[in-house]
Amino acid sequence: MKILFKNIKGLLQTLDNSIEYLDGHQMKKLSKINNAFLLIEDDQIIDYGIMNDSPTVDVDKVIDVKERFILPAWCDSHTHLVFSESREDEFVDRISGLSYQEIAKKGGGILNSAKKLQEETFEKLYLKSALRLEEVMKLGTGAIEIKSGYGLELSAEIKMLKVIDKLSKNYDALIQPTFLAAHAVPKEYFDKKDLFISKIINQWIPKVSEMKLANYIDVFCEKGYFNIEETRSIINAGKDHGLIPKIHVNQFNSFGGVPLCVDLDSLTIDHLEVLNDQDINAIKKGNTMPVALPNCSFFLNIPYTSARKIMDNNIPLAIASDYNPGSAPSGNMNFVVSLACSKMGMSPEEAINAATINGAYAMGLSKKAGSITKGKKANLIITKEIPSYSMIPYSFGSNLIDEVYINGKPLLNT
Repeated sequence: MKILFKNIKGLLQTLDNSIEYLDGHQMKKLSKINNAFLLIEDDQIIDYGIMNDSPTVDVDKVIDVKERFILPAWCDSHTHLVFSESREDEFVDRISGLSYQEIAKKGGGILNSAKKLQEETFEKLYLKSALRLEEVMKLGTGAIEIKSGYGLELSAEIKMLKVIDKLSKNYDALIQPTFLAAHAVPKEYFDKKDLFISKIINQWIPKVSEMKLANYIDVFCEKGYFNIEETRSIINAGKDHGLIPKIHVNQFNSFGGVPLCVDLDSLTIDHLEVLNDQDINAIKKGNTMPVALPNCSFFLNIPYTSARKIMDNNIPLAIASDYNPGSAPSGNMNFVVSLACSKMGMSPEEAINAATINGAYAMGLSKKAGSITKGKKANLIITKEIPSYSMIPYSFGSNLIDEVYINGKPLLNT
């Protein structure tokens, strides 16, 4: 099916095929064509430009986008969307003064989610996760990474990964599965952590690799969870089985995790709420993409990633939702873009770049998503009538999306 969008007020993020991501300084500019057309056929973008150059071809549908903008759908490169139950009781505990770490020590946090997920049937877990995926797609997300990590035992981790696999088959959004083998240490292994890590390395990773259920390997590298050498061992085991590293680091402490990620050639370094000059210098020496998670900072009331320090050093940056039940119970990327501007000092151009082309790179999807580019997926956001694209971060409490197209097809009830 051919669809021609005409009279587009502004067509955003029009990029050449050769661009995989934008460096920090490049992120200041958001490419835009005013009074534009966009032509898609089936699931692909096939042409775009100014209205005067609009092709005279037979199409199945013409859509007049007067006074509205079109931009690529959001690319959310860090989520924990598959979980069993919400944790609003812990939210109340935090309001009462308990820290994230204190809640974890009393049996909450990741261990709480793991217990509930282990008890959940596959069918119920899938249905709950599908509803969340549908919600974020209607909010403009066209590509998404989803991690395991709430299983903390092999059968439950495989259950999560199979749910992710089924979502990928049943929905048009581009989904990348990540095996978060080492998210926390189960209670029964508190005094024998080495045995738990040995199981991950010698049993879990080979099994997941054999079943082809994940593309990436992740570890929560943080004090009280997994230290530098433990992270190195797990990530190297994953790499030996063809899994690409994407690592949680520096959420609460800077203790060598960033140089480790660079040394391991991790695709991304995620969180970075705590960041020093040594970390910045390490990132500059490697090829890894920092990923900031402002929802987490907002919800836990912890520092925001120093976006200006990263980008002013000409380092690229992606932003993602960190959608999870404990520290970021929202997958709304529109709000993520708004937080990036209001709390991290990013311009609207930088934030949109971070949530599209750089987000696509952060999950290995640069050739398929993240920009208006010939040959890429027709994953599109059509805004409501707005004066400028700066309204997206400015009007943080409003849904400014008129329509979402995923794989060239409109979502209903956007």
